[in-house]
Amino acid sequence: MTPEALAALVTRAYRHTTPWTAEQFADTLARPHALLAATEHAFVLGTVIADEAEILAVAADPDHLRMGAASRALARFHAEAQDRGAGQVFLEVAAANAPARAFYSRHGYSEIGLRRDYYPRPDGPPDDAVVMSRVLP
Repeated sequence: MTPEALAALVTRAYRHTTPWTAEQFADTLARPHALLAATEHAFVLGTVIADEAEILAVAADPDHLRMGAASRALARFHAEAQDRGAGQVFLEVAAANAPARAFYSRHGYSEIGLRRDYYPRPDGPPDDAVVMSRVLP
């Protein structure tokens, strides 16, 4: 997926926060440790440094929710991160984003911390970030 395609997808998918721009995606993808795992209708973008992976952004096409696209992209991310030497994956998710938190829990992630007032929201007070992690097999 191109940075423009990623930005177009998150513009449609992100309801809980401001979507990334094509420039932000291009900058992230240019990093030497970037990892993009994508399917036709979803992607997971993160980094792998040493033995840890971090998920930075996940999006699925709203017209294809609950069809497995995000799960397939996440499985690809896990496999590729493990191939690069990662043994654990970390992420942050908005506390108010219950569907995303449930998605990660179904895929073996556990809540390990909380960052108060982490995500700014244009329509109210900042939201907390739940830090989640999972060990790769």
